[in-house]
Amino acid sequence: MKTINQVIIITASLTLLALLTAGCGCPDNMKKQNEPALKEAVAVIHPVGGSGVHGTVHFTKKDGGIEVVADIMGLAPGKHGFHIHEYGDCTAADATSTGGHFNPDMKQHGAPTDMDRHVGDLGNLDAGADSTAHYDRTDTQISFSGAHSIIGRGVIIHSGEDDFVSQPTGNAGSRVACGVIGIAKSSSNM
Repeated sequence: MKTINQVIIITASLTLLALLTAGCGCPDNMKKQNEPALKEAVAVIHPVGGSGVHGTVHFTKKDGGIEVVADIMGLAPGKHGFHIHEYGDCTAADATSTGGHFNPDMKQHGAPTDMDRHVGDLGNLDAGADSTAHYDRTDTQISFSGAHSIIGRGVIIHSGEDDFVSQPTGNAGSRVACGVIGIAKSSSNM
């Protein structure tokens, strides 16, 4: 026969098990299995210092990768390095709080078309005489989940052109704009 203490322990254990499987206190890896797949993300770009550079970068899951569409204003005419950085932290006055380029595979810096590159290497924005730049490219290395997830990371726009050769950052100059990649409010994410 079971004692009253054994019955209490069994009842408490069954209650805890029921709560865990119902989602209360579930580990993150169990919760994610029931969540719909993320389809869109966005970064609102803010100026660093007095640069005046601002805009948005939209990330949309497509067949074959993540489409990256950037519309940026306030840039000096010419090319500007455009990267995803390790941290989504734009609090430092010079945006160095975002860390280095997002590089989970510990590869060399390169062009966005290179297979051997930082995951965060998106290349350059090309600003016209009107100080605006539009970028539209589907990237096969960034992701919304797993080791290459860009969610919560920083987007940095640099003062100069990324040369795709200089290590570890492409010699693109100072940081003129910063944004954090977050989940976009859209019908496809609900």
